[in-house]
Amino acid sequence: MVDFKDLLQSADWKAEKHVPVIDCPETVKKGQILKFDVSVGKQIPHPNTTEHHIRSIEVYFLAEGDKFPCQVARFEFGAHGESVQGPNTSTVFSEPSAGGCLKTEKKGTLMAVSYCNIHGVWKSGKEVDVV
Repeated sequence: MVDFKDLLQSADWKAEKHVPVIDCPETVKKGQILKFDVSVGKQIPHPNTTEHHIRSIEVYFLAEGDKFPCQVARFEFGAHGESVQGPNTSTVFSEPSAGGCLKTEKKGTLMAVSYCNIHGVWKSGKEVDVV
């Protein structure tokens, strides 16, 4: 049986278009709102067609010392040019980019997971210090 963790792919987002990019401050004050943006295709645009697209991005935060992460957000991208006339005939295409906020009292790791309908599941993470 395949283990899900073995399916998680990662790479440098500057060289691989499937890796989710996390943009947020590296340091926040305790109780301060941490605003973040996540996207796929920041350096190299990802296709967004009916046949090949990013379907979702999930964001988690693992506080230092905690056993499990908290799911902070889940973004679904549902418009990929499909319509009743056929593939790529609509004028509506989602872009795999979204933002959110969280508050925390502990430093930790903000993690993102993106899902490409052709190339699977991709992950990235960014350390956040809380002072």
